[in-house]
Order: sequence, then C-alpha cells, then structure tokens
Amino acid sequence: MSADRETLTVYEDQVQAYAERVANDAVPGLEAFLDMLPAGGRLLDLGCGPGHVARVMIEAGFGVDATDASPAMVAAARDAGVPARVATFDEIAGEDVYDGVWANFSLLHAPRAAFPFHLMAIHRALKPGGLLHIGMKLGDGEGRDRLGRFYTYYTEDDLVRHLTMTGFTPGATFRGSGIGLEGTRQPWIWVQAHG
Repeated sequence: MSADRETLTVYEDQVQAYAERVANDAVPGLEAFLDMLPAGGRLLDLGCGPGHVARVMIEAGFGVDATDASPAMVAAARDAGVPARVATFDEIAGEDVYDGVWANFSLLHAPRAAFPFHLMAIHRALKPGGLLHIGMKLGDGEGRDRLGRFYTYYTEDDLVRHLTMTGFTPGATFRGSGIGLEGTRQPWIWVQAHG
C-alpha cells in the first residue's frame, strides 16, 4: 500500500490548518483544466484533501469522485458537501471511466518505485484522450519534510519521461513556488497530459 502512515498522521493532525491554508488560495491550472473537459464530464479528484477543488468542480457541473487516504480529510470534504471516500493510490481502478483526473500535489507522496504503476492505473481509468493534471514539487530524491511527511521529488524532465513512458502525451506545463504547510517556500510544477 502506497499510503505512508507518518504522512497520513500529519494530515490527520493538521486537517483544520491545512483546510484553512488552501481555502482562499488560488489553484493554478484548475480553470484551464476544467475548460479542456466536456461539459458535465466525470472527474477523479485524487487526493482531494478537504474538498475545496472538488467543490468547485461540482459547482461547475462535473460529476466528481473525490478520494483521499486520510479519513480526517475525507470527513472535512464531506462537511463541505463533497461526497468523498477514503482510498489510496493503490485503489485507482476502472477502465475508460474519467474524462479528467486531477492529481494536484497528491502523487508526490508516493514512493518513486510505485509512481509508474499509479500513472498506468490513471491512464487506464481515463477515457481515450482524457486529461490528467499532475502537480509535483521540483527536486531530486525522496525524503521527509519538517512535519514528517514523505515526499518524492522530480525534475521536469523526469516527470515528463514518466508520463510519456506510461502512455501520456504531456502538454502544457507551469512552474511556480509556494509556501506549504511546513512554512517553507518550495518550487513546483504542474503538467497537463492527455491519455
């Protein structure tokens, strides 16, 4: 199972602080992602956290499957009116189910060895030509942050290579930086890729 117990414990303990942090943040790439999808399409919000993005998707008329490995995050999402469920990356299932998958800063918690398998599962779950949005922190290696959360870091070239070798066609990319829950500024990237 790819869910790291120590990482989940941090999110369980920090759910309120995390929800408050992301509640008013702009979500880079979300508008562009939704604009590229068919009206009323079915989406997977993989690692939905407190449900702030899934709520936007639902309000925009999409059918949304919202999942998170943290029961406390799922409870927060449900409190926000999002019908979320507890599930790990290993439970990505189905074939030709989704028009889009939103994996924004969630798969960065998966070990590098498991990453290609998760991408292949997402590729199978997407309808032909479906769209993946993936956000990751930039860097090299694996390790824990000051709060104890496990991260795997990727360079842009490495991320694009993983996407390509698992059947995706990478498209738009965007780089930025932000201050996360632990309080340090870190560089990140998102990539949109078609299945």
